[in-house]
Amino acid sequence: MKHTGWRKPTPGLGVAEQLAQAGERVAVPKTRAFVALKRVGAHIGLKAGDMMLLDTLGAFTQAQDWEEGQRPIVWASNAYLMERTGFSLSALKRHARRLAEIGVISFQDSPNGKRWGRRDADGRIVEAYGFDLSPLSARVEEFEELHAELQAERELCQRLKRQITVARRMIRARIEAAISSALRGPWSQFTGLFEELLDRLPRRHEASEQLERLLLWFKELQERVEAAYLKATGATKPVENIGNKDTQITKKTQEMDPREVISEPHILITNQLNPVTSNSSEKEEAAGVVPNAPPEEWVDRELEDWVAEVRKKRTALDLPTIMQACPEFASWARNMGGFLKDWGDLHRVAGQLRPMIGISEHAWNVAQDRMGTQVATAAFALVFEKHSVGEVASPGGYLRGMVEKAGAGELHLERSFYGRLSGQAA
Repeated sequence: MKHTGWRKPTPGLGVAEQLAQAGERVAVPKTRAFVALKRVGAHIGLKAGDMMLLDTLGAFTQAQDWEEGQRPIVWASNAYLMERTGFSLSALKRHARRLAEIGVISFQDSPNGKRWGRRDADGRIVEAYGFDLSPLSARVEEFEELHAELQAERELCQRLKRQITVARRMIRARIEAAISSALRGPWSQFTGLFEELLDRLPRRHEASEQLERLLLWFKELQERVEAAYLKATGATKPVENIGNKDTQITKKTQEMDPREVISEPHILITNQLNPVTSNSSEKEEAAGVVPNAPPEEWVDRELEDWVAEVRKKRTALDLPTIMQACPEFASWARNMGGFLKDWGDLHRVAGQLRPMIGISEHAWNVAQDRMGTQVATAAFALVFEKHSVGEVASPGGYLRGMVEKAGAGELHLERSFYGRLSGQAA
């Protein structure tokens, strides 16, 4: 961005000017541009006040301003815009700055900072300085694609939530039936893990990645609850899981010899209602329980191992967690890279933002080599966020410290991210 001497240039404003130049080369009707933006405005970080100012600016433009080779520039005064929007001067400047940093308008500055313009006899802008709405034309296809992706994501999330609800109801019904019938089994362990999974269900914002992982855990738990229930009742028929064909107990599973060494849960075939009361020590050993022990003291070693593995997986970081815990980083990342689909997109944006906070290329390469690309990217997001809010004065030194902690096995990024989320909730 050209430095006029009175407005401090930033990477965001430079990107906005590049978008304005690209927008001048295309013809996009104003209505299409504004509809596309409003559908994704909240997702890219726009607030209600930002949209009000943008609507006010858009009202000054004419149809010919959006033709190829033209720029829809608005030179309304601050006093007039304040009157139309009800904003104070500081609020007006704040909203205008956010619109530019996010990349939906650009500042077309005159040498002295004054806004003015003129049109010819046909109403076309001949010369103007002020708010340039050309970036909207450049990004209209991007916004339309983003809206389609968001729609698909919402539909997927709704489908996953329905599947999770089915699995939850089946698990709860089986556990309650087993406890009410005083069946022996690790029902206390199942109940505890079930409650933990329920606590992990998102309350407001969710992403399909998070829901898919939760659905997998619920399905795994449902399979084990079903197997334990059938083992405790001596059932020999497959139990149909409504809406979930993947977790039906198959005929092959029923015909397994309980004395075989297997890694997946199996059904113990017996003529007695309670397999643990059988005189066969082999069956007791195959069931993985303590003979004659009270129900709450049963030990299912395979279940304990699975619970430990699930809890270990729960600490893994995902993109939604990082973006929600680091709003400043998320805003810059989306401004630089648009809609971020995966870790590759996030890593690319991290590389672009790195120079902004003074982290050298060498330090960044070292972090990636020693921590791995994904962990280094998550670490950078945390450093960027802390530096943006004034918690870290030397981002490069802080990142080096994180690399050293990682080498010593003392880096626990998930705690930092979840801690920031807890602080936001408070």
